[in-house]
Amino acid sequence: HGIRDLRVDEIPVPPPPGAGEVTLRVTMAGICGSDLHNYATGAWISRAPSVAGHEFTGEVSTLGPGVRHVRAGQRVIVDSRHTCGTCPDCTEGNAQVCAHLGFLGEVIDGGFAPFVTLPARNVLPAPEGVPDRHLALAEPLAVALHALGLLAAPAGARIVIAGCGPSGAFSALLATAQGHPVTVIDRNAARAGLVAQVTGAEVATLDDLAAIRFRHALDTTGSAPVIRALLTRIAGASRLALVGIGTPAEIIDPVHLVEREIALLGCHAFADELPRIAGLLAGLGPQLDRLVTAPIPLAQVPAAYQALLAGRAEGIKTLMDCQT
Repeated sequence: HGIRDLRVDEIPVPPPPGAGEVTLRVTMAGICGSDLHNYATGAWISRAPSVAGHEFTGEVSTLGPGVRHVRAGQRVIVDSRHTCGTCPDCTEGNAQVCAHLGFLGEVIDGGFAPFVTLPARNVLPAPEGVPDRHLALAEPLAVALHALGLLAAPAGARIVIAGCGPSGAFSALLATAQGHPVTVIDRNAARAGLVAQVTGAEVATLDDLAAIRFRHALDTTGSAPVIRALLTRIAGASRLALVGIGTPAEIIDPVHLVEREIALLGCHAFADELPRIAGLLAGLGPQLDRLVTAPIPLAQVPAAYQALLAGRAEGIKTLMDCQT
């Protein structure tokens, strides 16, 4: 309903899908850091009231006219991006920077509800045999894969990842699966330890980085002090990818970037990574289960927001069962 105003309400079932739309019976959803940022700051609240949620999965309940790539009853992976499809960025294959980009749960109703109607282009068939709790993680995994792709670390290169929330944890998981040695840092030692146990990463502090030579780093915190520290400690001829969303801040010294030849990369959402993640999900299942909580019912979501913002939540990713 507004900044710090999240309610569990009874609302009508969404309207039947129109041409090029589908209605989903939502089974599982996840709370994203950007959901919390939106709740706390109102950064992307463009309509209220609005059903939140852009990380979710479900099965097709009803097809609108003209939809052919999925069928009724089929489980699907959901693309969180709401794009125009016609601007130069979209037509050039860069929909993640669409001139009119929005996200499900913001510009249209999202998945924190038993049913949702959305554009059919936002769903793709789910891989067989992958449980719903893993399908709901496809979107944040695609974000992590996109960031690693932009970072473009050579085979075997060490990657330092700042932040062990979902984005950092999933980035560490995919990076180690690609064969990279990974170092994670987080002010929450228990969370960093869990990510290290699950992924095989090493744990360090910002101060430790002074003794570690690295040319590739990924920030998921959005914290100006952390980004400044990474820029100070990273080697020359290096790349730093920024994934986390914080608040606007003066961070960079362009002379330092030039003289040390540091490439600073912004990473927004994802491009064409969702189908690739669909193919990886089955092999990541055991590790993903160690990073997620037992699903909570929709009624507990407001309390979960408070726990996450206060740093009291267990696990790395909070999931919800949207049918309870």
